[in-house]
Amino acid sequence: MDTLHFVQQPRPLPEGFLATLRQRFGERCSTAQPVRDHHGRDESPYPAMLPDVVVFAQSVDEVAWVARHCNDHGIALIPYGAGSSLEGHLLAVQGGVCLDLSGMNKILNVHAEDFTATVQAGVTRKQLNESLRETGLFFPIDPGADASLGGMSATRASGTNAVRYGTMRENVMSLKVVTADGRIIETANRARKSSSGYDLTRLFVGSEGTLGIIVEVTVRLYPQPEAVSAAVCNFPDLDSAVRSVIQIIQMGVPIARVEFMDVGAVRATNRYSHLTLRESPLLLFEFHGSPAGVREQAELVQQITGDLGGQDFDWAERPEDRNRLWTARHNAYFAGVQLRPGCRASTTDVCVPISRLAECVGETARELDAAPFPYTIVGHVGDGNFHVLMLLDPDSDAEWNESERLNHRLVERAIAMEGTCTGEHGVGLHKQVFMQAEHGADALDVMRALKTALDPRNTLNPGKMLPPSVA
Repeated sequence: MDTLHFVQQPRPLPEGFLATLRQRFGERCSTAQPVRDHHGRDESPYPAMLPDVVVFAQSVDEVAWVARHCNDHGIALIPYGAGSSLEGHLLAVQGGVCLDLSGMNKILNVHAEDFTATVQAGVTRKQLNESLRETGLFFPIDPGADASLGGMSATRASGTNAVRYGTMRENVMSLKVVTADGRIIETANRARKSSSGYDLTRLFVGSEGTLGIIVEVTVRLYPQPEAVSAAVCNFPDLDSAVRSVIQIIQMGVPIARVEFMDVGAVRATNRYSHLTLRESPLLLFEFHGSPAGVREQAELVQQITGDLGGQDFDWAERPEDRNRLWTARHNAYFAGVQLRPGCRASTTDVCVPISRLAECVGETARELDAAPFPYTIVGHVGDGNFHVLMLLDPDSDAEWNESERLNHRLVERAIAMEGTCTGEHGVGLHKQVFMQAEHGADALDVMRALKTALDPRNTLNPGKMLPPSVA
């Protein structure tokens, strides 16, 4: 499939359907071109694929009503959170209804004594943490973008804290989900463990809106650390930086964050965020714990990195200095795009076992060095996950084709190393072609059976996740 020139194939809306939506939702039902255009784009390199209509939901019952009516008429229904997806998850490949959940943004309960919070799907991670400021707790999953908790659950998001706190998979305790035919189900209770029934929570986490619409999320919370310290360490080459991470992890140092940036990413970050980081491969660390524990962790990491060629191990202990560094890291995508003004960005990620990380990153960089376009590599390398950003001429099919060839090579390499085609971006449209190579035909048959059982009319985010030969 030519993924760049993917052709939208909308299903026609039945007569009277729009009138029914307008009668139910009034001004919260829009067919205006700017509204549809906004909801038909994400951060992927794909052209816009607009829905026929956008509905702004404000309650679980409204979501159920829309799902039921779309299912009855066989109309595509695409859940929409913050619009920050990178792999075409929210594009309306069959037209239909885009269901915007951003207005469902209430924090319903914070059970501080149980370290849990229950929120509506439209609550963003920054909003949740701001509300937790006085409780001494925080929610650690930090994908960079201020994504919604519903979207983060649907894509099984991760981020810079995953090496210590895990991903959404480990931190979602329960979900409220609207099924394709409009039923409302709870996947679990707030108990920290259960042996009762199938694990529906894990089924819907990472399902990308193809099995049900997540409307409420109960997540784990953590105590805010007593002390936090950050450090930057430069390296003479990419290999020594990545091997330092492997050794730190294998020695069991409980670092909270460890991020890798290649030379291109550092250069872009300096320009975009007005920093003066040394322009060589670097690692950015953060340590959480008691003051003594943080100091002990940092000293051990400094020793390990020094043994492997690390230089300029610089501390950032003041909150404003740490925030400036991490804000710059989170803006690495936008910084990279500025390296080639007017470009189209294609970004991809893989994840491999930590023992194969240096090999995978090194081989990838060597292939990218021969590419006809600029690139950057950044990574949450503490858990074997890294990202490649390729900056393409929007008018050059040759550059797009070469970027896709390199993406295929990268994914094939990762899968051969017993890794995955995506560590945190998700499948969406862009990674479908790799699903059989990673999972095998029999596993895809099981996924197909699940999709058919839960969404027999294929109304929920159709065309995503499973490759065309399966879905």
